[in-house]
Amino acid sequence: MSSLPKCPQCGSEYTYEDGANFVCPECAHEWPQAAPAEEQKVVRDANGNVLQDGDSVTVIKDLKVKGSSSVVKVGTKVKNIRLVDGDHDIDCKIDGFGAMQLKSEFVKKA
Repeated sequence: MSSLPKCPQCGSEYTYEDGANFVCPECAHEWPQAAPAEEQKVVRDANGNVLQDGDSVTVIKDLKVKGSSSVVKVGTKVKNIRLVDGDHDIDCKIDGFGAMQLKSEFVKKA
């Protein structure tokens, strides 16, 4: 009995190893032996502290709100942040402004 996995494409049990891949001789499908490890993006604040979901942060610079004439002032505390992918990596709600996205380089961990 072979300990190699069956082909995910056709279900053949005649797979073999070829370098870092498994190969199916029946359908010629190749797939990696080790599943790629998911890389967690590490988000850091302006001081280099690692941020996590649910943290509270403080704004360190006046930030203009796009599409509005208002400004998020220095020292504004933001609670319960959520980390997201993209250019603006913090998703949050700010009292008086509502839902907003911030860049981590303009906040420090509270």
